[in-house]
Amino acid sequence: MLGSTWAAFAVVPPNPQNLEPETLALASALLQVMMDAVRKTARPMLRDFGEVSNLQMSRKGPGDFVTAADIKAEETLFELLMKARPGYGFLGEERGMVEGTDKTHTWIVDPIDGTTNFMHAMPHFAITVALQRTAPDGHSEIVAGVTYNPVMNELFWAEKGKGCYLNDARIRVAGRKDLSESLIATGLPFIGKTGHAQAIKDIHAVGQRVAGIRRLGSAALDFAWVAAGRYDAYYERNLQPWDVAAGVLFVTEAGGIVTTIDADGDPLAG
Repeated sequence: MLGSTWAAFAVVPPNPQNLEPETLALASALLQVMMDAVRKTARPMLRDFGEVSNLQMSRKGPGDFVTAADIKAEETLFELLMKARPGYGFLGEERGMVEGTDKTHTWIVDPIDGTTNFMHAMPHFAITVALQRTAPDGHSEIVAGVTYNPVMNELFWAEKGKGCYLNDARIRVAGRKDLSESLIATGLPFIGKTGHAQAIKDIHAVGQRVAGIRRLGSAALDFAWVAAGRYDAYYERNLQPWDVAAGVLFVTEAGGIVTTIDADGDPLAG
């Protein structure tokens, strides 16, 4: 299982290999299940987004909100994914871990990554779903991922060994070699979270060396935008499995590298 906290730094290699642009390959049956699930979940979410001022919400903690749309979206994803693959486990931001009879497969889901953006009618949020497979030796890996921004109608998807796609076109990392020309994404802790001082130190260290830093409020889309070449890199500390699972696959399938910030190791090991 993925770790409960996470640190990521997605960087672009100078010469991505074997990633020439190409037209859409036929998505597998597994990916079709995931795509259908996020699209069906998005329909009522878009209606809620249009009436965000009337949206009911509650607090998880200081500055950390859960909306009725979050809960409804996760329930829809749970029902659709478990109907398609009844024995799989399910790890969701709102309901936590639900063990399945098939111990080798687990859905990892964030119904709305970028809830604060959603609440403020900012069209930068996403539904994200990944599938983790565990081998008999205990090694786990992400084998498929989908991240969907329903307002922009941008569907990012990937399957291990088959490349990364945005809607109907294959995408690749940017491949810039000069850090001073690079645009970097990050995330910042909000009220009630730790790490504020460290975040300022990180921005100070990185900001002096790059063309710009952006913080748009959705880790899932930050990873996807690195895969698409919109960002050159992305870093953030203390993320959760549902924030990063699909994105790690996107970046690696698009020719990029994902690693931990403070030490070498497996980013998915926590």
